[in-house]
Amino acid sequence: MTETTTIGIGGAAESTDMVLNIGPQHPSTHGVLRLRIVLDGERVQQAEPVVGYMHRGAEKLFEARDYRQIVMLANRHDWLSAFSNELGVVMAVERMLGMEVPERAVWTRTLLAELNRVLNHLMFLGSYPLELGGITPVFHAFREREELQAVMEEVSGGRMHYMFNRVGGLKEDIPAGWTGRVRDAVASVRSRMDVYEDLVLGNEIFRGRTRDVGVLSADAVHAYGVSGPIARASGVDFDLRRDEPYLAYGELRDTLRVVTRAEGDCLARFECLLEQTLNSLDLADACLDRMAGLAPGPVNQRLPKVLKAPEGHTYAWTENPLGVNGYYLVSKGEKTPYRLKLRSASFNNIQALTELLPGTLVADMVAILGSLFFVVGDIDK
Repeated sequence: MTETTTIGIGGAAESTDMVLNIGPQHPSTHGVLRLRIVLDGERVQQAEPVVGYMHRGAEKLFEARDYRQIVMLANRHDWLSAFSNELGVVMAVERMLGMEVPERAVWTRTLLAELNRVLNHLMFLGSYPLELGGITPVFHAFREREELQAVMEEVSGGRMHYMFNRVGGLKEDIPAGWTGRVRDAVASVRSRMDVYEDLVLGNEIFRGRTRDVGVLSADAVHAYGVSGPIARASGVDFDLRRDEPYLAYGELRDTLRVVTRAEGDCLARFECLLEQTLNSLDLADACLDRMAGLAPGPVNQRLPKVLKAPEGHTYAWTENPLGVNGYYLVSKGEKTPYRLKLRSASFNNIQALTELLPGTLVADMVAILGSLFFVVGDIDK
């Protein structure tokens, strides 16, 4: 066994491995993540993600908040997917109550979930090239995000934490003329998506930094419970929207396209993300078409002043932008959950770094890390 030495700056004797801490504050980690890597020269020997620096104890806080208040907590762990996070919680409570949600609320939720998916993906489509030295795409990404955020803010009042879902439906009806403004925003964003095809995927430096780098096998995907675009880039053809439909996805089968790649490298993960974004814009249009034909009606159910879920347990999982998001709800018949376990996508996805990084060069580490498209709040919960 070789001797290891932990150093900050400088070198070590040739006979020793170097232990290097990347983070917990580092520009390429999307938050407070620490990677403890063992190096032999420029090559990574081992890698250990050290998580928990942002841990807020959300699961414990769920137990002290009633079923209306936990929506606010669930909203925040993956701050780029706030609407989708809310959705999982209210679906779990509705399932416990055996509650049917009005049709208009179902279609509006589906539309907003897909707009939220586009907002999430645009952030990574812009920030990933930035981590590899290309600054221009992030300016484009934020311009597109701003158009979609404007319509999300108009309907919900929030730019990041929407708080628009309620147990039984939505907070309120959509404003007059809003669907037309959404259609314009979606068309505008779609018209400029070729920027990522030309500017990023057409860039030989980007392709050189990402092709055949950080190859994740399908076996590793299954072993670590990796999901979402990262799993599909390794050929694992699984998407809850198609395989276990919820909301209105069962009726959107003709529009929904599950994007996969076989290569499993950083480039494949970026391509999956880009194609999935385009498909989400198509799904948003399909939702708008269907909503135009719906008769006026309620968007929520009337609830008692004190909402109590019956005794029992249930598991609600959704296809969040970054992967499978699940809530395991246990109720003792009180107004607060007895237990609400959160299964977040980023937590599982990041564990694959222990498999991906060994054997790679330090220069490729940032490319691999960024291609896992994670949010640290979603890891630490």
